[in-house]
Amino acid sequence: MQHPRDILLGAQATAGMLPVCDHYSGVEARMRKSLQLQAEMTQEFGTCVFDVTLDCEDGAPVGGETEHAALVTELALAAPADARVGVRVHPVDHPSFEADIAQIAGRAGGRLSHIMIPKVESVNDVELAEKALLSAYPAGLPLQVLIESPAAVHRAFEIAAHPRVQSLSFGLMDFVSAHAGAIPADGMGIEGQFTHPLVLRAKLEIASAAHASGKVPSHCVVTEFNDVQAMQTAARRAAREFGYTRMWSIHPSQIRPILEAFAPDERQIETAAAILLAAVKADWAPISYAGALHDRASYRHFWHVLERAHGTGRALPSEVMPWF
Repeated sequence: MQHPRDILLGAQATAGMLPVCDHYSGVEARMRKSLQLQAEMTQEFGTCVFDVTLDCEDGAPVGGETEHAALVTELALAAPADARVGVRVHPVDHPSFEADIAQIAGRAGGRLSHIMIPKVESVNDVELAEKALLSAYPAGLPLQVLIESPAAVHRAFEIAAHPRVQSLSFGLMDFVSAHAGAIPADGMGIEGQFTHPLVLRAKLEIASAAHASGKVPSHCVVTEFNDVQAMQTAARRAAREFGYTRMWSIHPSQIRPILEAFAPDERQIETAAAILLAAVKADWAPISYAGALHDRASYRHFWHVLERAHGTGRALPSEVMPWF
């Protein structure tokens, strides 16, 4: 029997959605704790519910970039086989960029889920990163890119269309700073980032660009990590109002609120399962469910609901478990 993913997504079918949370850490003790926490939560949920991205850009001390890249490499190599570990390297115009790629991808490429490229301004930056990556690790890896300036937002659709790009992230603080004071500092805060028109426009452009090319839009950080309720509210808005399917975490306390905000609720899961099971019985022809017509257009939506539920560790009806 054909898998629903193949029937509904066709040529756009992938191995699955990315975890909804991407957790960043750059200090050695925190990187080790992040990898340990990932393993513990994978066991708890029965699936890997967040990526760990080891950070060279903000994690490496000035003058210590080479040593930090070596540390990141060793951590990636020592991670469990089922771990999802990525690395944020330095920007393509940084003196340490090529050394980062040569060291980390060259030695640990087979253990990495992705490479994050910060401060991408154009497709040319993506091409430079891809060239360095393939030189160090010919098998290649997905590139995730960080959009951090008004010019990069303007080119987001072109950047997202590059076949090596897997995900677009929004770099809120650099974006605000790039406006030379035209956006007030509270535009970087929990409330301002959801109210200032220029920030809102950037978020929507990035999400739209990602979806236009079938890529994953990843929402920016929330720096107020002690306020769990505010964190969950921000994550819920990112998912439900701005079209993001993934979000950054910078503190372990943010991971579960992100999972909760991005996960479908029990009612949504039950509805999605019932509609898709009815579609199977109808050989994927149109059906009527609860007085409404459904066909392959809505089937695709409900398939994504089930994928998201599985990816966030939610319980699924036994009838659909063979699909996962």
